[in-house]
Amino acid sequence: MKLGVNLSYQGAAELAVAAERLGYDVALAPEGYRSDAASVLGLVAGRTERIALGSAVMQIPARSPALAALTAATLQSLSGGRFRLGLGVSNPDVSEGWYGVPFAEPLGRTREYVEIVRQALTGEPVRYEGRHYRLPSSGSGAAPLHVITEPAGAPVPVYLGAVGPRNLALAGEIADGWIGVFAAPDQVAESVAHIAAGRERAGRPLAGFDVMPCLATAIGEDTDACVDLLRAHYAYLMGIGAPERNFYIALATRMGFGAEAAEVGRLAAEGDRAGAARAVPAGFVDRTALVGPVDRVAERMRGYAKAGVTTLSVMISAVAVGLDERIAILERAMAALDLSGVRDA
Repeated sequence: MKLGVNLSYQGAAELAVAAERLGYDVALAPEGYRSDAASVLGLVAGRTERIALGSAVMQIPARSPALAALTAATLQSLSGGRFRLGLGVSNPDVSEGWYGVPFAEPLGRTREYVEIVRQALTGEPVRYEGRHYRLPSSGSGAAPLHVITEPAGAPVPVYLGAVGPRNLALAGEIADGWIGVFAAPDQVAESVAHIAAGRERAGRPLAGFDVMPCLATAIGEDTDACVDLLRAHYAYLMGIGAPERNFYIALATRMGFGAEAAEVGRLAAEGDRAGAARAVPAGFVDRTALVGPVDRVAERMRGYAKAGVTTLSVMISAVAVGLDERIAILERAMAALDLSGVRDA
């Protein structure tokens, strides 16, 4: 198993440089309420030399497939062939509330989107007639999509962010990797089974497919204190959009924390962020994050490797501490991986 790191725009270059020095495999930039992924990755590409770069994830409703392909080709060229394109449909609140794009039929839209992106990245003109996308638009007579960025390295790998069984199977069928969040080892094992079904449907083996969950991480001697460092991050995510549609509240409910999750959602909806953070159930954080001393985290890493994880990304942007402490967490996470005995050399 390898390690990745999730960055935010704050201190992104410094953290990526430190991760590269420590032997991390990939630096990922999320996209959401704080920053876009492409800007952060462009900065990091110019400050690093070896570490792979990935979007985790670029949101499908935010970009046409043509722009996604052009952005991917540009970042692949700027980084010397180190870019991995992570894509996802996000959720109804973001798709419809932010971008004004209907959320209906997300699987069909994702399939067509990936097909167009892959075609465009070949450098050939793209003509596409789908249910959701038509290029050029019908009857326009316009010139087709044609990305002419000079290629760098191997073709850009495509990853999908996915949660539900059908979306996981689609990732296995059409992508090169999966990006997950907030997943305990047993949940990762279930996800891998769905991914494997998609791979089988496509006539492709699971070997070579990158299984990459991203986990909030706080490593220190006091496990309870580490959990506390992550509470605000969990409360923020559990407060996005309407509570009845919030993925993180639904996940906590399925894991047996329904009453506590509902209280977090209520407090967040009322604007009480501090109260929502205090209400986040410690057990939910513990099961879906890497928290505690190095040896405790190493044992959890063994569980993820056994579940089928090939790259485990530590989400240090979730920790409410300064840059130096975040770099220290990077160091402790790599120490934990070495101690675990599951490091992919």
